[in-house]
Amino acid sequence: MLATLGKAPVDGDKVATEWKWDGQRAILIIDGGTTRVLSRNGMDVSRTFPELAGVAAAVGRRSMILDGEIVALDAAGRPSFTRLQRRWPQNRRPDAALLREVPVGVMGFDVLEFEGRWLTDRPWHERRAVLESALVVDRSPVLTVPRAFTDVSPADMLAVAASHGVEGIVLKLTDSKYISGRSGLWTKVPVRLSADVVIVGFWCAGGPGGRNAVGSLLLAGHDGAGRLVAVGQCGTGFSANMRRHLFDLLDPLRRERSPLALPLEAAGVRYVRPTYVGEVAYREYVPGRWMRHTSWKGLREKPVSGVGVPATSPPG
Repeated sequence: MLATLGKAPVDGDKVATEWKWDGQRAILIIDGGTTRVLSRNGMDVSRTFPELAGVAAAVGRRSMILDGEIVALDAAGRPSFTRLQRRWPQNRRPDAALLREVPVGVMGFDVLEFEGRWLTDRPWHERRAVLESALVVDRSPVLTVPRAFTDVSPADMLAVAASHGVEGIVLKLTDSKYISGRSGLWTKVPVRLSADVVIVGFWCAGGPGGRNAVGSLLLAGHDGAGRLVAVGQCGTGFSANMRRHLFDLLDPLRRERSPLALPLEAAGVRYVRPTYVGEVAYREYVPGRWMRHTSWKGLREKPVSGVGVPATSPPG
């Protein structure tokens, strides 16, 4: 079940508010003491996150299907998607050093099935009660059930998220059933908007070593007519390693002609074959113009054809 983008209501009547975690959505299937981890698109990523096998012990080896977010925490204890990306690609098993350097855990926020009983047709507050009773340990290194707030206004929660570097909040109707796909019963309210974007070009970085590192990216999305159109440029939010990694990915894809449907004046850009999708945070997007105040969040495993233009509604 996926949330739709929206704004925080004035009050939280019949609404539960949760933090929006900056990680990777996952479904965990726990049965017979084993745990399978599936990505949002159904890929088995258990091999990528072997420590999540410990979730089975945290719930007393009972059978359940858990919905949650895989996160890697930064030095301040905040989920960091950039850190989580060090655990990719998702078809390899990490070595011992990487497991120590970038441990991951799951923020569990819903349960679809428990001990053979499907709960998707039950209201959120009933599923939440089952989830909160599922943990058999006071503290687990791999599974956390974060608090859901029904006595704090969403506006106050969003203000706290902004001041503490949290990605945003998610609002859930307390009587909502669990519905496959995207639903207005759950609403996500980011501190900043974010969008999936297609990488269609890049500029090299300046200074020593800049020839082999990305300075900024040219970004695009498909408009309502299905045309690939430019939506912005992003030059912030990259680590030095990410700039070099992106160069290694993109340089072999260079092409002379622009892949965009409309002419664009972009001196010095190196166009590439549209292959990779990334995510950026931004403040505002006006159709026909470029996104404002963009910041890189990371690569996404998503087909290029499924990327539209950014949303225009600001949070708040």
